[in-house]
Amino acid sequence: MGTNQRRVEMLVGFFVLICMACAGYLTIHLGELQFFGQDSRQYKARFSEVGGLVEGSAVRISGVKVGRVRDISLDRERFAVIVTFGVARDIQLSEGTLVSIKTTGLIGDKYLSISPGGSGISLEPGATIINTQPPVSIYDLISKYAFGDTGGGK
Repeated sequence: MGTNQRRVEMLVGFFVLICMACAGYLTIHLGELQFFGQDSRQYKARFSEVGGLVEGSAVRISGVKVGRVRDISLDRERFAVIVTFGVARDIQLSEGTLVSIKTTGLIGDKYLSISPGGSGISLEPGATIINTQPPVSIYDLISKYAFGDTGGGK
């Protein structure tokens, strides 16, 4: 009777250990955590505002996720927002690259959209991109149309 109970306890312990290993793997894999080096190139972009963009937001080129936002901070000298983001190591950005903040759906999550530049001159990792577009404010658009200010000239 004692050996049977011990065998059951060993099987349960082994099962719990396997479950914990699987949960750890899924946490690392789904959370896109990196422990062994960086597999991305880091760049910065300067915006006048970021309106809802958060750390961890997706970075996309032509709608395909190629990285994520690493950090958002305030440049106290220029009163601008500096967004640090990473893109896959095999993607090289060039001068003239446009970085804009877009929304998934009408009021969905914000993400960085990258339109690669046509220049043959590559940007060094860590470079700051100043060719940016802040997010479009739905509130501002609605208020312009509601109050008749469509920018058509008077």
